[in-house]
Amino acid sequence: MGFEYAMIAVLFGLSTGFIGRAKGSSFFIWFMVGAVLPLLGLIAVIAYRSEKAEPERQCPNCRKVVKLYVQVCPRCGTDLFLPDPSEVRQPAGR
Repeated sequence: MGFEYAMIAVLFGLSTGFIGRAKGSSFFIWFMVGAVLPLLGLIAVIAYRSEKAEPERQCPNCRKVVKLYVQVCPRCGTDLFLPDPSEVRQPAGR
């Protein structure tokens, strides 16, 4: 009985890890989530948003490119407010 569960956990872990890695996240973290919570982990990784598809903008102070949802620049600490739509860069895949 234990061997069957271990095989199911490893297979769910691998599939969850590969999907998570394809979406730009850590393979190891998603592998662990998929192995510990097999079906729930797979559903979670499918619902997880892809970091590659997020729009980007530049910090007006230091010019670091950050995701649109970032509220404080990680480099200089500037508060980032909603930018002008012309300053938002859409990912190439869209």
